[in-house]
Amino acid sequence: MKPAMETAAEENAEQSQEKKVITRPEMEIGRYHWMYRSSRPHRYHHVPALRGNISPLGIQGCFECCIKCLGGVPYASLVATILCFSGVALFCGCGHVALTGTVSILEQHFSTTASDHALLSEVIQLMQYVIYGIASFFFLYGIILLAEGFYTTSAVKELHGEFKTTACGRCISGMFVFLTYVLGVAWLGVFGFSAVPVFMFYNIWSTCEVIKSFQTNVTVPGDQICVDIRQYGIIPWNAVPGKACGPILENICNTNEFYMSYHLFIVACAGAGATVIALIHFLMILSSNWAYLKDASKMQAYQDIKAKEEQELQDIQSRSKEQLNSYT
Repeated sequence: MKPAMETAAEENAEQSQEKKVITRPEMEIGRYHWMYRSSRPHRYHHVPALRGNISPLGIQGCFECCIKCLGGVPYASLVATILCFSGVALFCGCGHVALTGTVSILEQHFSTTASDHALLSEVIQLMQYVIYGIASFFFLYGIILLAEGFYTTSAVKELHGEFKTTACGRCISGMFVFLTYVLGVAWLGVFGFSAVPVFMFYNIWSTCEVIKSFQTNVTVPGDQICVDIRQYGIIPWNAVPGKACGPILENICNTNEFYMSYHLFIVACAGAGATVIALIHFLMILSSNWAYLKDASKMQAYQDIKAKEEQELQDIQSRSKEQLNSYT
């Protein structure tokens, strides 16, 4: 009987100890009442969840989502993309039409024989095909750079979960930096090349203005003022007539083809300059994004090591508590 009574007493003692176990919140509340004895126990009421897209602060959830999305927009990349698209569109569109008008002017006034400017016609046609390729390539490349800007901005600001970067992602960012640098140098050459027809048309236009100013002066006839296209090297020296003088040159300047081609070449040159500025802007953005990714990867490695050490420390503490409980 005695062992049974002892086991019953031990079970009652264990049950009483289990009933006397105090949780952490109860300990905090007891400490609060011990420090402020005059206070009454607080009663915590259940707060019902709000329906709809309204947060507890009274702000609509849709508005918060929009603010979050706007925070991830790479505005610098967006401006550079718009500038790049505008510059490439102006260069390709205006350049294509201006080249067609230039061929028409040469065939009608400076080289009446088709064989004399056959090579020039083939080169201009090839340049028009190249313009189609440039427009398509930069449309795709601009979208890729804009997408890369969205990815980097969202990743650095950690808008869509935990940020993780890899060596492959940093390598791709570095590749975009190098490719944009090469394209920027190439477009500097395109910008300089597009200024050549502007210079030629400006010389013809200024010569026509001189002829108009000499019409009132009888001592200086306008027939002696000429423009020889052969000296620019775009048509051979045996091309007939090859040059235009006096009233013929003035009539050329008054044609619609000359007026449109001259101004379209100016706009195309401006578009090439805008594209150069956009690529320089892209280069600065990509360089900064690559630096952000590099620093973020180092911070990520540091946080991983720190989290691992904290986990190991918690494991050690839990094992030590288990051993202490086993001894007691």
